[in-house]
Amino acid sequence: MLVLYETAMGFALFKLTDSAKLTDPNLHKEFETPERANELLKLKSLHRFTSTAVAVEEITAIQEGKLGKGLKEFLNKTIVEKGKNKEELVVVDPKLARPIHKKLGIKVISDIDTLDLFRGIRSQLTALLNGLDPKDLATMNLGLSHSLSRFKLKFSPDKVDTMVVQAIVLLDDLDKEINIYAMRVKEWYGWHFPEMAKILSDNLAYAKAVKLMGFRTNAAATSFAAILPEDLETTIKTAAEISMGTEISDSDLTHIHALCDQVISISEYRTQLSDYLRNRMIAIAPNLTALVGELVGARLISHAGSLLNLAKHPASTVQILGAEKALFRALKSKHDTPKYGLIYHASLVGQAPPKLKGKMARMVATKTALSVRVDALTDLDGKSSPSAPTIGLENRAKLEARLRALEAEGDASGVRRFGAWPNQQKRVKLDTVAPTYNSATDAVGLVSTQREPIESAMKAVLDVKEDKRRAKEERRAKKRAEKEKKVAAESTDEGDADAMKVDVNEEVNEKARKRRKSDGPEGVETEAERKARKQAKKAEKAAKAVAAKADGESSLKRKKNKSESDV
Repeated sequence: MLVLYETAMGFALFKLTDSAKLTDPNLHKEFETPERANELLKLKSLHRFTSTAVAVEEITAIQEGKLGKGLKEFLNKTIVEKGKNKEELVVVDPKLARPIHKKLGIKVISDIDTLDLFRGIRSQLTALLNGLDPKDLATMNLGLSHSLSRFKLKFSPDKVDTMVVQAIVLLDDLDKEINIYAMRVKEWYGWHFPEMAKILSDNLAYAKAVKLMGFRTNAAATSFAAILPEDLETTIKTAAEISMGTEISDSDLTHIHALCDQVISISEYRTQLSDYLRNRMIAIAPNLTALVGELVGARLISHAGSLLNLAKHPASTVQILGAEKALFRALKSKHDTPKYGLIYHASLVGQAPPKLKGKMARMVATKTALSVRVDALTDLDGKSSPSAPTIGLENRAKLEARLRALEAEGDASGVRRFGAWPNQQKRVKLDTVAPTYNSATDAVGLVSTQREPIESAMKAVLDVKEDKRRAKEERRAKKRAEKEKKVAAESTDEGDADAMKVDVNEEVNEKARKRRKSDGPEGVETEAERKARKQAKKAEKAAKAVAAKADGESSLKRKKNKSESDV
């Protein structure tokens, strides 16, 4: 019986002297000393690796369950050519047993009973290999391990997926940064030239125009032909002459230009990153890219973790991938579940009518799941061929045809529904529009090509004025509301004080009535006392009137002073 053992130095072939000891439960005792190990195993042949690259190639083939070129030549030379095919060969890896038996016709043994044998060989390997130095063997093992790890990382199938995931995340971050910086440029430069933001909506074109023009007084002498069309250039120059913006200093303009440089540089890098992402997606997932586009495909891969993980998802999961929060919220509240997630941004779903978006998302998710599985299970040679995106293009054509058919069915049903009553009388519509004054005739001496930039510039100026007027009205309304709240609070305080005074007067009168009742018939007042009491009441009323008038005048003065201080 022969035993094959692979080391960092090469392949070793041993002769097992006693085959019965292979199943002996006390086999480990045979390897307690080097002498007993050499009695049980005899080294028949040794195949050394010529270089580290060859060692990595052979060990990688064994890990994948394949018969390497060097191992095949070694076994063919030492066993097949010498007529030892009838002898059994013991190997440690069960994956290696089948290719050896299939290609060389050697009977191979690899089961649990052989594990103790290989543990013993590992413990006494230096003695079995004719006095090999343990330090040299450890150095070879370390070097081979490092080389094998670098090889696996270099050719890892998840590496390309990682690049795509990082690229799409960085692309989203760049979009956020560009929007923040561009908004800051527009707000900052808007104090000097507010009408320009109404004319130019593109962030990159706005930053380039500010960088090229500088102060708005330089607009007339600046040529924008390299970055803007002719009509926008004329509109900007006209608006600069009638702008309502304030003046800024040279230092302000320096910092604005620095911010514009940031917007321009980040936008240029974003374009390069987008091209890189498109090329990587075409290389690793051609069918997915052809079906939903590189951005949606990259976001799906990023959300799933890798292309292989995305291929494991069913179509129903692909459809709502990215809408997990909405899904669980709907399940918890027993409402309708979402119809789409990240796949909503695909062009096929976006161009569908609102009523057909859910159905279109379901069909696109089904075809996407099929395309992803084809891309994940196709080798590199198949992905690089010109016919790689065939399935994705075919599915896209089918979905577009299906969408047109659904739209045609909807139009036909609408025609039947609204055309069911052919004899219905049409509603008469009276044209009672009064003639209006044509203000365009007031522009004397201007042809249409001259009038359009002026009208655009005037519209931008009027828009800025309207925005300022609206903001001013909002501030005034806010101040007015605050004043009304203060007045209401003060009136409530005065009403509480008056109510307290009335309560006190009522208590005093009630006590006087009780006193008169308790006096009885002896307490009947005379005519002189009645007159004196009436005069006292009149004097008391007059004093109350004077006090109330004085309080009203003082409260009005306080309100007037507060309003003047607020203004």
